[in-house]
Amino acid sequence: MADIIELLPDHVANQIAAGEVVQRPASVVKELLENSIDAGATYIKLVIKDAGKTLVQVIDDGMGMSVTDARLCFERHATSKIRSADDLFGIHTKGFRGEALASIGAIAHVELQTKTDGKELGTTIIMEGSEVKSQEASVVPKGTAISVKHLFFNIPARRNFLKSDTVELRHVIDEFHRVALAHPNVAFSMWHNGTEMFSTPSSNFRQRIVNLFGFKMNEKLVPVNEATELVDIDGFVLKPEFSKKGKNDQYFFVNDRFIKSPYLHHAVKSAFEGLIKDGYQPGYFLKFKVDPKSIDINIHPTKTEIKFDDEHSLYALIRAAVKHSLGQYNVAPVLDFDRDSQLDTPYNYKDKPVTWPTVEVDRNFNPFQEETKYRSSGFTNFKSKQKESWESLYVDLELEPKGDAESAVIGIEQDFKHSKIFGEDDTEVQIKTYQIFTKYVITALKSGMLIIDQNRAHQRILYEEYLKQLTTKASVSQQLLFPLTLEFTRKEFSVLDTIKEDLAHAGLLYSSVSDSKIEVTGVPIGVPESEVLTIIEDLISDVTQEIPDTNFGTHDMVSKSLSKSLAIKTGQSLSALEQEDLVNRLFACKEPSLSPFNKPIFITMALGDIEKQFKL
Repeated sequence: MADIIELLPDHVANQIAAGEVVQRPASVVKELLENSIDAGATYIKLVIKDAGKTLVQVIDDGMGMSVTDARLCFERHATSKIRSADDLFGIHTKGFRGEALASIGAIAHVELQTKTDGKELGTTIIMEGSEVKSQEASVVPKGTAISVKHLFFNIPARRNFLKSDTVELRHVIDEFHRVALAHPNVAFSMWHNGTEMFSTPSSNFRQRIVNLFGFKMNEKLVPVNEATELVDIDGFVLKPEFSKKGKNDQYFFVNDRFIKSPYLHHAVKSAFEGLIKDGYQPGYFLKFKVDPKSIDINIHPTKTEIKFDDEHSLYALIRAAVKHSLGQYNVAPVLDFDRDSQLDTPYNYKDKPVTWPTVEVDRNFNPFQEETKYRSSGFTNFKSKQKESWESLYVDLELEPKGDAESAVIGIEQDFKHSKIFGEDDTEVQIKTYQIFTKYVITALKSGMLIIDQNRAHQRILYEEYLKQLTTKASVSQQLLFPLTLEFTRKEFSVLDTIKEDLAHAGLLYSSVSDSKIEVTGVPIGVPESEVLTIIEDLISDVTQEIPDTNFGTHDMVSKSLSKSLAIKTGQSLSALEQEDLVNRLFACKEPSLSPFNKPIFITMALGDIEKQFKL
């Protein structure tokens, strides 16, 4: 039998490795930024074009590379971070595998310019698909500047799978935030298509959060600090009232490396138990310092998953630290049995000066005076108001005299026609609706009974209405007398830009005031102004999680999000007319049996099944 196993060429192996390391332009941004951090840079500049599809350039003032290192860095498993297998258990750097630059060079056009301190000349290398086109000495500043152009130029299928520029830009911003938050002592800037999006000077952790997410973030932060033998916890959590439905503003950093951990997220969420509503997620920016030997980073190609030696103790410490901070800063309610809340100064009076109370005395008052004089002081005698007879209390009622009072009452009760309910001539049955548990609407059918979930029913009604408005571009908007000014982060603002036209067709009109503020001038009919911010935040969260590409997908997502936010909630009481209108509008829909999220809207109970229950 002939030998069939062969060693793959380097360029093929690099393309295979690139499939794991480089998934989209954001992956290139992450690897290059982390290399700059490992090089000891104090300032890093990120420049991208067309969301990174055309260009990703990272410029830093780090230590730079020598001529030999510049050429060797594009080889597989060539790294300066580790020397032996034992070093894997004490990693202090971001990279250590030596695969990033080799993978990037295999699927893009790469230009590298680098120079070490003290050298007069640097090195410029140009590569295309793992092939070195040129290498020469050049005059370049200290540090490293690497440009990645035409990503996936030799893998058309991978390039076609990339999302729209807006979606890819959102992923790039995510990676930029993660690296910039982990290293507040390093100055960062980010440019997209010639426009500066972020500029963050060297600062502390709190200032870095505010620089990236806006000034309003400062009032939302609650400090968390705890030092133990196992872990040092430092960072912030967001106040419970600023929790959102989406998983935004959730950042864990272990030894200045961003990680994802559902287990640790549950620890933080359990600390907020009873403070946030069901379905909402807490926000946090938490840094952990642990012994590098107690964690394993080498378990995932993206290095965003970490295995801890003692996860249970870490869980308990995080939960306790967050609960302690919420209580320490009076965010969580506390029990103090020695405190009398009635002695607290009202908020409206806390800044007012203290004055002596004034006492007014009626010196003419004498309880032993005659009745006429007593009346003159402004009081009336109860006996003077007594009526002559009880019949005067019913002056306005026209009662027919039927003898004594008892017979009159009996006569009134007999006015109701109970016999008609059981009469044989009464063949017309009036169908009514009833609401139970302020959640379900019950109505009768010829064959039994119908139980409708009011929230899901209204979701279906609103969904089809908004979807029709978006597809036909025929909307009705309620203009605001005073426009609302709302502020969002750059990432949220970019999401709004993608669906601005769809929101206008749905009746939500706004204009951009700056790169992070909008001015809402019109809202859909029936939407209160107080709910506009919540609706937009929920919409941004839904769009971010779904990431629709097609035009119909965007219409569908916007319609679903708006219907979910504006639908009648469980616990809302409905009048008889509102119940009847809900039933009629539901069965006028094209698909009345399922909600927009494919959940059943109603169930039926046949008359025969009900009768069987009584025969048991």
